[in-house]
Amino acid sequence: METVIGIDIGTQSTKALVIDHHGRILAEHSQGYRVDTPRPLWAEQWPDVWWEAVLGCLRACLEAPGVDPRGVKGLCVSSLYGGSGIPVDAEIRPLHPCLIWMDRRAEAQVQWVKEHVNLTRLGDITGNSVDSYYGFTKMMWLKAERPEVWERTRYLLPPNSYINYCLSGEIAIDHSSAGNIGGIYDLAARTWSQEMLDALGLDRDKLPTRLVDSGAPVGGLLPSLADSLGLHTDIPVVAGGVDAAMATLAAGATRPGNHVAMIGTSMCWGVINQRVDAGQGLISMPHVLNSDRDLYTFGGALTAGASVSWFVDTLCGEDRVAAGEHGSAYDQLEPLARDLPPGADGLLFLPYLMGERSPVWDAQASAGFIGLSLYHRRHHLYRAVLEGVTFALRHNMEAGSQQGVTLDAHLIVVGGATRSDLWMQIIADVTRMPVYTYRENVEAALGAALLAGQATGLLDLTQPLQHSTLVERARPSEAAAQQYDELFDLYCQLYPTLKPIMHRLNTTDSLGE
Repeated sequence: METVIGIDIGTQSTKALVIDHHGRILAEHSQGYRVDTPRPLWAEQWPDVWWEAVLGCLRACLEAPGVDPRGVKGLCVSSLYGGSGIPVDAEIRPLHPCLIWMDRRAEAQVQWVKEHVNLTRLGDITGNSVDSYYGFTKMMWLKAERPEVWERTRYLLPPNSYINYCLSGEIAIDHSSAGNIGGIYDLAARTWSQEMLDALGLDRDKLPTRLVDSGAPVGGLLPSLADSLGLHTDIPVVAGGVDAAMATLAAGATRPGNHVAMIGTSMCWGVINQRVDAGQGLISMPHVLNSDRDLYTFGGALTAGASVSWFVDTLCGEDRVAAGEHGSAYDQLEPLARDLPPGADGLLFLPYLMGERSPVWDAQASAGFIGLSLYHRRHHLYRAVLEGVTFALRHNMEAGSQQGVTLDAHLIVVGGATRSDLWMQIIADVTRMPVYTYRENVEAALGAALLAGQATGLLDLTQPLQHSTLVERARPSEAAAQQYDELFDLYCQLYPTLKPIMHRLNTTDSLGE
């Protein structure tokens, strides 16, 4: 049986899966690891951890019953947003850990850019703004704070580009990963921007010369590696791309207007379009499908499911006890929260437990419950948390609607949040859209496998596949939607009103004055 392999290098684990010509998953395996956080706001990883996990997952999948290694036609790699990229020397040996997406150490570089670079021009060229999330500010940090590393660096490689080199021996970067660096990528020309590189003081020769579509092969599998895995030599290694766009592809987003919300630990909402406005505070890059034409524009909350987990872990010990050995605190909270009206009886929650990304872009933003009274109980707070994260979703969706693309009239949701019927109904009511989910697990590794399938001729992504089943989960209630419209307006007023206090509380020196 002919098959392809999709690999996704995540922040906390790597996963590989094998699919057939219908897109059906035949085998899958994951391997976990940790993020290194040597200082507050720092988050980095050595690429050897990723490579070991990729090999472990590949071997486990190829040993699974029903999988014939000789039938594998190709593979593709999706990866977390690698921020700075991996600094490697001329022999492609890593010189420093990769400063990944959640690393926030480059705040001084952000301030420098705001003071010395024309931000309007930067936005016009790159379709993006400036924040320590973006890779170009992390590259500037490496140059300023690790000059000995910078001097020895031959390339700065995104995670999937580095793994593709390990697999094929070829150096290339896909357009989605290049665009997500922000700052130095010309979104219209689909190439590096020499103008912005000069303005930011970054070196063009440290960036891969070869830019390719996410669905294009970068090279063939190395003979030594093929022999050790039992695969054919020279099967194509497909470029791949950024995991958020890959998961969106797996959820069926293939044309402008398709949009998907991924709600797990964090929340990411993305839409396919063909024009951007950096002033709306979202992130844009070429999509992993039709990357010469289509863009993937997204935004998200840093703590979505993490807000829910924090609340339950911190305040719901009694509910965990009541649930017993085989239940969960959620089993206790959901029925009570479901009976509450929109707004949880006068309660709002700002889900900024680790600062916030789009469209706020404020590392010093903080979370809070507003409207608390002696009347409120845990299930009120639980519902308010679900609603607060959903308001953050709508905040990003409204910013996306300003890009000029007409959104599909329904919203697809994937991720751990789909286990909650209550949350799906809240999302439908807040966004005024029917909510659909998949019966199967839809994720970035599947998107990578689909690209590999298209590149090898095993799949045709213009045709419906049998890999998943879309299910309607909730339809909006007009009465609830009207109440949520009013609450969302109040939610949007909270951050600008409370911002000075948030910043004061987050400035340690000022508290000692």
